[in-house]
Amino acid sequence: MFVTETRIRVRYAETDQMGFVYYGNYAQYYEVGRAESMRLLGLTYRNMEDKGILMPIITMQSSFYRPARYDDLLTVRTTVRKMPLSKIHFFYEVYNEEDTLLNKGETVLAFIRKDTGKPCAAPDWFVERLNEVLTDPNK
Repeated sequence: MFVTETRIRVRYAETDQMGFVYYGNYAQYYEVGRAESMRLLGLTYRNMEDKGILMPIITMQSSFYRPARYDDLLTVRTTVRKMPLSKIHFFYEVYNEEDTLLNKGETVLAFIRKDTGKPCAAPDWFVERLNEVLTDPNK
């Protein structure tokens, strides 16, 4: 299992009239957590696209337990539980500064060849790097 944590401060523009973070913004929080997780692996989206691989989201789920509010410092915990084949599954938990669970989410991304637009297997170099971290978290 590969787990990372990313901190995000809620901006005023991300809240609704009730003062809560607007539900649609959680997709962006997931993206920040996912991108930072990949960056820690040394696998940025830019790098993947340069190598001819795109990763569109094909499903997303989100469950809300408590609201986040303006100026809260959120922790987005992003987890990859198993090795990808042609898709990669990310799990998210969003906590506030009191370590209260506010939200859980999941996204599934497909690996797509940039040149053909067709699905493909996870690239060997991606799987190898993820496997290194899964077998030795200190890498």
